Amino acid sequence: MRVLALDTSTEYCSVALLQDGTIIDRCDLVGQKHSEVLMEMVDSLLRGAGLKLAQLDGVAFGMGPGSFTGVRIACGSTQGMAFGANLPVAGVCTLQALAEASCKMRVVAALDARMGELYLAAYEKRDREWITVIEPCLCKPEDAPMLPGSEWFGTGSGFAVQGDALAGRYAGHLQGVDEAAIPQAAAIAVLGAARFALGQGVDAAEALPLYLRDKVAMKINEREKKAGEATGR
Repeated sequence: MRVLALDTSTEYCSVALLQDGTIIDRCDLVGQKHSEVLMEMVDSLLRGAGLKLAQLDGVAFGMGPGSFTGVRIACGSTQGMAFGANLPVAGVCTLQALAEASCKMRVVAALDARMGELYLAAYEKRDREWITVIEPCLCKPEDAPMLPGSEWFGTGSGFAVQGDALAGRYAGHLQGVDEAAIPQAAAIAVLGAARFALGQGVDAAEALPLYLRDKVAMKINEREKKAGEATGR
């Protein structure tokens, strides 16, 4: 199985190549320059492995949630490569990618969604498969869906910016936290490969983003009002 994976949902640009169970990956802090560096990173990875796109079994990508622009770059780049090489694609939720990378069995993943909100989901691994316990959602930390039971592991930037609020909300449920974790292509490659192996890859036209905000663009006065609500002003 040969799978190319990419993620541009945060300020990091991440690419990975899974080949016969071995993963080669690269993850760089690029700010808002994903569109400038992504394809060079992909080309470098493929050249280093002596592969061309047409030799792959599929392309997996971080479908979101995350940065609106970043997620669109991942979708558009995946579509372009997959169309050109006639490859199937697999969109992977960035929150599930965080769970996969954690190497834990019960994971609540949270990403900073700005404006005092979080992108959050919870997963539990059973028989080597991830079961969704809390569907990906947009919420304030104090309104985060409750976790069943204990021994959950928290991961993602949501715990860096809303750690106190989440610790209070999930008191008695968490056994540890990795607030520095980010969605990375290596985990997306693993999850994507599992789907391709089951014949669950889809056409390139279906490389679509996962948006959890109904409205992704706001007027200046709307942003100011929402920021004020988030800070209690």
